[in-house]
Amino acid sequence: MGAALPTLLLILAGVLVGGAWSLYRQGASRGAIVITALLAVLATVGGLLWLLPGEGA
Repeated sequence: MGAALPTLLLILAGVLVGGAWSLYRQGASRGAIVITALLAVLATVGGLLWLLPGEGA
């Protein structure tokens, strides 16, 4: 299960990027777009950082 969580986080990031793009195309409020994009960035960073080798890995 070592790579399952980072993989899920990166999949979630992809879904959130698609959601942010869809919100932008639909003319949603800037706040909704920014929050969705920020969550996508956080999921991406979390997934990538989880893959880095470190103590306990």
